[in-house]
Amino acid sequence: MQLTINGDRRIVPDGLTLAGLLEQLGLDPRMLVVEHNRNIVRRPRLGEVVLSEGDQVELVHFVGGG
Repeated sequence: MQLTINGDRRIVPDGLTLAGLLEQLGLDPRMLVVEHNRNIVRRPRLGEVVLSEGDQVELVHFVGGG
């Protein structure tokens, strides 16, 4: 199925959850804010949200500094 991730179209397996997407991309969910179809998804729900054809996902990385 095709998704838009941070503005780029990507093909991913059907039935993938947001948690599975992050795992597939090698990203640590503790270091991100995940937006799915313009809604922020809290970390405990990442495994519950199943992606569908045409969904939009934005992944925002935390940046530290001082």
